[in-house]
Amino acid sequence: MDGHSGTAAEPTPDEVAAAARLLADASDVTLLAHVNPDADALGSALALGRALRARGARVRVSFGHPAEVPASLRILDADGLVVPAAEVPAAAPLLVVCDAGSLQRLGALADRVRTTIDAGGSVLVVDHHVANPRFGTHHVIDETAVATVVLVLRLLDELGAPLDLPIARCLYAGLVTDSGRFRRATAATHLMAARLLEAGVDPDALTRSLMDTHPFAWLPMLSEVLGRAALEPAAAQGLGLVHAEVRLAQSGDVRSEELDGVIDIVRTTAEAEVSVVLKELAADRWSVSLRADSKVDVGAAASLCGGGGHRLAAGFTADGSADDVLDSVRAALEQAPLLG
Repeated sequence: MDGHSGTAAEPTPDEVAAAARLLADASDVTLLAHVNPDADALGSALALGRALRARGARVRVSFGHPAEVPASLRILDADGLVVPAAEVPAAAPLLVVCDAGSLQRLGALADRVRTTIDAGGSVLVVDHHVANPRFGTHHVIDETAVATVVLVLRLLDELGAPLDLPIARCLYAGLVTDSGRFRRATAATHLMAARLLEAGVDPDALTRSLMDTHPFAWLPMLSEVLGRAALEPAAAQGLGLVHAEVRLAQSGDVRSEELDGVIDIVRTTAEAEVSVVLKELAADRWSVSLRADSKVDVGAAASLCGGGGHRLAAGFTADGSADDVLDSVRAALEQAPLLG
């Protein structure tokens, strides 16, 4: 994900200190990742959850969908902290929302934010997405951070929590994936990575598990999807658009993380500034992922379609035929701001 764009200030020392005090005083903590959690979302929740459990708190981690942790991320839950969404209390004393740029990104668990606040509980939002609406009672938000795990490490340092191997593994997973294997890294990103390696993380083994290991079913699915990809050089304000569709019939034997990874293959197209992948969720129901190389604000385009995200990586869900959805994407891209 692109985490460098935007003009919002970093969280103030007072905001970080207030969040740390909230965490330090908590005896029961529920941590939520966004639906279809990636390594940054789940790694953030699990790293913070492990540290809080070590301090004596009762901890649970969950997300609204799917029913189980994606296979490639199961290595991160060393303590068995993840519970089904149905086991998340309606109102928690402390709710921590990790890497969710809006309430909608929590899916079926979005109502827990309001019920927690209404019951007098606290909601801490830790996030790095552009234009987060600050829907909690406390916030540690920095849209310039390359990943949410960067902010989690800042909180852990404020708490004085030890950086053990399971925590470091969770943090590294979020860092390597959301930085695009360090392609979007800053000097601070590499300094953080060095701390995590010193804590014992094996970068080759972990990255291979997260990003470079696929079941055989991935190959025929990818072949079929890429075989029908289309290039539109005049689209996206003349900068080029490449798009592909993943139909339900192609995705039955493939894990969700394999489907999410199709966009990373499509986006390598040299002739297109913008890449789009439509994933069929049900008949005439689509999850749409958008990526840009450097020039088009696809976060703004996604917002026009009812979604959001970062300037170079965003998405939304939509109803209608694939052609109708693509028409809406094309129109939104024509209105999207160009980046400097």
